[in-house]
Amino acid sequence: MESPFRPDVLRGKAALVTGGGSGIGFEVAAQLARHGAQVALMGRRREVLDKAVAALRSEGLRAVGFDGDVRKQEDAARVLAATVEHFGKLDILVNGAAGNFLASPEDLKPKGFRTVLDIDTVGTYTMCYEAMKYLKRGGQGRGPSSGGLIINISATLHYTAAWYQIHVSAAKVWIVSQDHWLWNGEQIMTLESTELHPDQFKTLQE
Repeated sequence: MESPFRPDVLRGKAALVTGGGSGIGFEVAAQLARHGAQVALMGRRREVLDKAVAALRSEGLRAVGFDGDVRKQEDAARVLAATVEHFGKLDILVNGAAGNFLASPEDLKPKGFRTVLDIDTVGTYTMCYEAMKYLKRGGQGRGPSSGGLIINISATLHYTAAWYQIHVSAAKVWIVSQDHWLWNGEQIMTLESTELHPDQFKTLQE
């Protein structure tokens, strides 16, 4: 489908997409780049990132990949700093990294429950926290009149009963609540997908 937006609507913008190497995150990164943005992809698997970056560059798009785990504050800080060093600024942060697997409550171990919350919830918060110094008005590479944008990718599982998804439902509740934050002129929005990408159903033990 042809985009309703101008091809250059994001010209001059710099974006970082977590979970950008595959699935929804990759498509978000691709659309940002196709509309003029410079895009950094963050993910845990170097080989997946390299393949994703190569695919974007084959279209003549500006993309770079940084490996890191959103659950680790030091990785979040390092990737954000590398993104700003590479592009000179950060305008958009997309929190797309997520973990999921199917499990009934009686079979779901606390470790598995905690892992999904660490990726989806704590990871999202950690990225937001570390990004604020760059996204706020007057932040590195930014002027004093406008803040950046944070986009959190979520789902609708928590609105109704969802089989084998109690851990993900718990994680997404917090993400949706971030719509109500407004930090020093920065804008935060949540995009909720009604369908989950198959990539999200890989076991975390792999």
